[in-house]
Amino acid sequence: MGYKDEWLIFESGDDMDEIEHRQPSEEFLFYQAVAGGNVEAVKKNCEMGKFVESDGVGILSRDPVTNLKYHFVITTAMVTRLCRQKGMELEQAFRLSDFYIRKLDDIYTEEGVQRLHDEMVLDYTEKMGRYLRKDTNSRHINDCKEYIYAHIRERITIEDLADVFGVSASYLSRLFKKETGISVSEYIREQKIHVAKNLLRFSDYPMIDIANRLSFSSQSHFIQQFREAVGVTPKKYRDEHYMIQWDMEMADDADNP
Repeated sequence: MGYKDEWLIFESGDDMDEIEHRQPSEEFLFYQAVAGGNVEAVKKNCEMGKFVESDGVGILSRDPVTNLKYHFVITTAMVTRLCRQKGMELEQAFRLSDFYIRKLDDIYTEEGVQRLHDEMVLDYTEKMGRYLRKDTNSRHINDCKEYIYAHIRERITIEDLADVFGVSASYLSRLFKKETGISVSEYIREQKIHVAKNLLRFSDYPMIDIANRLSFSSQSHFIQQFREAVGVTPKKYRDEHYMIQWDMEMADDADNP
């Protein structure tokens, strides 16, 4: 009996009724956080032990350590391709992947695989963070961007930033506009809208939850700001783009190995 026949028997068996894979939206958001350089979100995911959660995750091996190693390889492959698509140099992305996967040879416990996973995803995240925010030379502006990125879920004002970095609000405002071409408030809005787009594409969060998550004053304010920035309402954006970008990215990788 071949593997295909064995699968057909397995598929029709009682065990199949017990297997229910979790929705992929949370996983997609995690990969996006890594590729977007969101250290805070990735650290939180690692601290919560999401990688070793077993509910809704496929069993790839009867041996627990081998099973976790297989999931590690899958995660590394997905992270590598998304980081490459977001701008990481191709050789760096794949050499980093090869390096961490080879490290699995010397690990024999689930705890060891989890520690390597956390180190791997944070390494990619930190490298992407540096890459995505290397477009200015001013220390103050780079620090501002780092702060905004780390606190994107909060309400941030120019006065808050000035207090954090010990400069005047007027000085920081002028410098930010000079180096980036837009105001601090415009930049913050852009970043919030970018996060909102990912939430609309890769999660099932209701509009009110997204508005609250990103500290918009109300759901109507979020809808207004989103429509002004993107040209369509959040609902229409979700209707047109839900999960599609992920499919396109994976298709691009298939066409360009």
